[in-house]
Amino acid sequence: MERLETELFEAAAKGSITSLQELLKKDPLILDRVVVQIFSETPLHVAAMLGHVDFVKEIIRIKPQLITELNPFRSSPLHLASAKGYVDVVMVLLSVDPRMCLARDKNGMTPLHLSAIKGRLQVEALKLLLDTISDPEFINSKDTDGNTILHLAVADKQVETINFLLIMPALEVNALNFNGMTAFDVLLKSQRDVRDSEIGESLKHAGCFGTKERSTASHVNGNKASRALSSSPVHLSSSTNIGRKSSEDLVKQPDDWLEKKRSALMVVASLIATMAFQVGVNPPSGVWQDDNTIDSQGNPVSDPHKAGFSVLAHNQPHVYTGFYTVNTTSFIASLSIILLLMSGLPIRRRFFMWILMVITWLAITAIALTYTVSIIVLTPSGQENSVKNVVGFSVFVWLCLMALLLMGHTIRLIVKLVRELRKTFRRRRMVECSAVLVNNVGV
Repeated sequence: MERLETELFEAAAKGSITSLQELLKKDPLILDRVVVQIFSETPLHVAAMLGHVDFVKEIIRIKPQLITELNPFRSSPLHLASAKGYVDVVMVLLSVDPRMCLARDKNGMTPLHLSAIKGRLQVEALKLLLDTISDPEFINSKDTDGNTILHLAVADKQVETINFLLIMPALEVNALNFNGMTAFDVLLKSQRDVRDSEIGESLKHAGCFGTKERSTASHVNGNKASRALSSSPVHLSSSTNIGRKSSEDLVKQPDDWLEKKRSALMVVASLIATMAFQVGVNPPSGVWQDDNTIDSQGNPVSDPHKAGFSVLAHNQPHVYTGFYTVNTTSFIASLSIILLLMSGLPIRRRFFMWILMVITWLAITAIALTYTVSIIVLTPSGQENSVKNVVGFSVFVWLCLMALLLMGHTIRLIVKLVRELRKTFRRRRMVECSAVLVNNVGV
């Protein structure tokens, strides 16, 4: 059996339909065995990667399920054919299962992404993929780093691909990846090349700007762009797409936003912990400086106290309990922030940073309440009303601010969920609409 399977892969590499038919006569289940056994890829992967269109037609006529099989890099045969620019093979595969346009490999790339970064010969395959599913969500789909096909094409300096993409009205030319970079930012950060000026002019003409330019001006002339490009640093990394590393890819730049947030949270947490500790060991009204357990005649006093104990706890025990509850909350919350920041957890992820910000919010609120109680306790009886008015107004403003923030985050979350649901429904519609091609296009 192993010999027959070896011959099958050799036939796929040669594109020999005759050898395939002879092997099927010897073992009609050989293609099924390939699917269930552990192989790095299927014969269809090999044939698609080498562009043997007739062999591809024959093998999917016999076993169309092979189209959905993935190799260890989670690449489908359509990924490989798109990356190599074999338009005929891409057309055959799409006619059988258009849904594979939406499949993502190990790096989160669809066949569309691979077509965009593999050179001028792949432009026709790119056009075919976009014609198959022309939904804006598909055109602007992102990989695991948030890069669109325009980001990838610019990173690999694919001039023809870039010019083709920029004439598409549905393309979001100023889309940001997860590092907050537009396609123009990618160009500035990439290796210097003679094509940089041409690409920069094309991006500018299409309205694509860098993030700094968008925040300061709506347009920068071509000469300034060229000078910026000529002085840009060499900063590229490689990524694997179809089982091997490409020589050029996007760089995962440090996320300045997260780093700044991390530093700010550490400073704030340290300050709150220091304040809470000082208030804990030095409570409002201070501590008793002497023992008062017996009177001058040696009789027990009705209201005894001992040196070193809190005056507030003696005079107003209920206020003291509430005071130390909020103070301890702020102290523990701030220490938790410091511990989490130093724990080695993946704090660079925005989700964990959001959790830390919520804890910080709690700590700040608790320390504010601690301050409020301290002011009330230390205020003489004659001025209580004015202080209570100020405190009441401050608490009202603080509650309004918290409600506003909570409402804002809630609305943001709802909008995000709605967008995700719309994406899901659109993808389902794309699959249903594109499946019609199976009945209209023959292999």
